[in-house]
Order: sequence, then C-alpha cells, then structure tokens
Amino acid sequence: MIKTIIENAGDLKQTAKKIYEGERLTFEDGVSLYNSSNLPLLASLSLFRKKQISGNKVFFNRNFHIEPANICIFACKFCSYRRKKGDKDAWDFDIPEMIGICTKYAGKGITEVHIVGGVHPYRDIHFYGELIQKIKTVLPDVHIKGFTAVELDYMIRNAGYGIEQGLRILKNYGLNSIPGGGAEIFNEDIRRKICGDKAPAQVWLQIHELAHNAGLPSNASMLYGHVETYEHRIDHLDRLRQLQDKTGGFNAFIPLKYKNINNSMSNIGEINTAEVMKNFAVCRLYLDNIPHIKSYWPMLGKGTAQMALNFGADDVDGTIDDSTKIYSMAGSEETSPIMTVSEMLKFISSAGFTPIERDSLYNEIFPIME
Repeated sequence: MIKTIIENAGDLKQTAKKIYEGERLTFEDGVSLYNSSNLPLLASLSLFRKKQISGNKVFFNRNFHIEPANICIFACKFCSYRRKKGDKDAWDFDIPEMIGICTKYAGKGITEVHIVGGVHPYRDIHFYGELIQKIKTVLPDVHIKGFTAVELDYMIRNAGYGIEQGLRILKNYGLNSIPGGGAEIFNEDIRRKICGDKAPAQVWLQIHELAHNAGLPSNASMLYGHVETYEHRIDHLDRLRQLQDKTGGFNAFIPLKYKNINNSMSNIGEINTAEVMKNFAVCRLYLDNIPHIKSYWPMLGKGTAQMALNFGADDVDGTIDDSTKIYSMAGSEETSPIMTVSEMLKFISSAGFTPIERDSLYNEIFPIME
C-alpha cells in the first residue's frame, strides 16, 4: 500500500518517499505540500506519520481554564477577546474570585488548570505567583500550565527581573509548564501588521527556550488563515522545529485557525475546512520532532476537530467545562465549550481511534473513570 501511495503521489512523489523513509522535509518540501490540492494524499501521509508516533491513540485530559482578565495593554488586530477596563463585557478577577473557581473542582479528578488572559497593565509575577500558590492549596495535585510568552515577558519585566530569573521565580511558586499562545506568525512583516506592539518572535522563542532550560516544558502554536502565505507558515514551523532540536521541550503543537468575528480584521474571510485539514497534515509532517499535534475542539468545533484526527492530530485537549471565552467571543460554534469524559470517549472512538486519558506531560492515566 505504501508503494502504491508513493507511485500515485504525482509531483509529491519524492516528498512522499522522504516521509515514508523518515527523511526530514526541507522548507521547499513543506511549501510544496501546502500548494498541493491532493487532500487524500495529505491525509494518508499525515496519518501514517501520526501512527508512527502514537499508534491509534488520541489523547485528552480533564482540565479547566482560568482567564484572569480580558483587559489587555495590547490591541492585536485579530483579537476578539480584549476589552478596556469599564467595558460592559470586561472582567478582572481578583485572587479570591479565581480560587473560588478552583474550589468547585476539588475532588473532581481534574489534572490541569490552564491560565491565560489579557496582558494586564498592573500585575506582575508576584501577583500570579500568589495565585499559583493558593491554587495548590485547593488543588494540591493539579498541574498548572500558565501564561503565554507574551504575558510572561510583561509580568516579569514589570517586576524588574530578567526572563531567566523570572521563570525560576514562577517555577518556585509552583508553575509546572507554559502554554503555546502568543506565537501568532513569526514573520516580522506579518507580525507588525497584525500585532505590532506585541513581543516580537525572537522574544517568544527566547522565553520558550529559557523555560525549557529551566525545566518548564511548553506547547507551541500558530495563528493561521489571515494575511500570511504558505511560506510564512513554513518559516514559522521551521523556527519551532529548530528550537525543538535544541531543547526538546515542546510537548504539543496547536494550529489555531483565525476567526473573523468581532475584531478589526473582520473583512478577511475565514479559510474553509479543506484548508484547515491541509494545514493539520503539513504541520504533522513538517514538525517531525514535536510529538503531539492538538486539534483544539473549542476553536474548531467538534465536527472539524474530529475530522482533523485523520489528518495527523493525536490530541483533542480536554473537557474544558465551559471555562474559556477566547474563541466563543470570536465566533466559534462552541459557544459554551464542555465535554464530559463519557462524551470525550465517544467523540474519539467514533472517529475510529483509541481514547487515552493523559496528564499534562502525556503520561497515560488508567483506568479511565467516567
């Protein structure tokens, strides 16, 4: 079957042969894959690669989000989430309010709390460090995955520390890993157009490298489907692949589709599902050293997220429990994202895969308690 797929790959024959032989793809290979309209071929190649890495498994976890505030010093053009203080749909939780959220999950088997919000003008690492410490008093065994590189850059500088020292301080407070948000697109020209006042690409990459060196693993992401080209996407993936070669600290990669509701780029149409599937496939094939590709269902919607499992994705994130508004405010069809464990098991198995509960570091959890 593999030989037949290679023989029928047309212009991608040499690239397909590289994939089956385990040879690293070049920048030009990546662009060629993006330019292909042969979705069945891309599905076959990416599913082959996914099964090499994780077999028939698809991972999920039991998690919830805390979004401390949607007040933000930046005004990214693609953002539907950011509000000014005093806006009717702005929020700005204090620590007792956030601990109140955590208290609801005591004894519920939650393994991860994900903390991401706006870049708050007045809060530094000691505010968030206190939050981390108090979460651990309520949920002592929970893994805290918190703060994008953009948030970290500001909160650490706001406290007067260098990045390396600030990361050590947060780790001592109890931070366990960091998420992958804020990467957007690394190309400097595109970044200036869509989020020019945000930390540049080299800062994002430096923070993740220093986090990995400090023993804080992370995820990575890419915001795609707006004004970038295929070459910009491959450049982004290539920079991540190079850093992973150096540190090995990325657990998962999350392709994040641009949503065009309620932001200043709303004149740009959204890409179609075929393009989303192509992107998943190319990301799986190009990122040969990042073990997991996440199909983030609160952003994609359940149907599209399930389809992505046949284009290389092997993780669907978690149960969420209606605790994030980032994508519902941008027009996601999942306006109240929540899946029970039973629903998650059915969601994965009905797509033909084996559901595996994991912790934040991809250690498998058995048995799965529904």
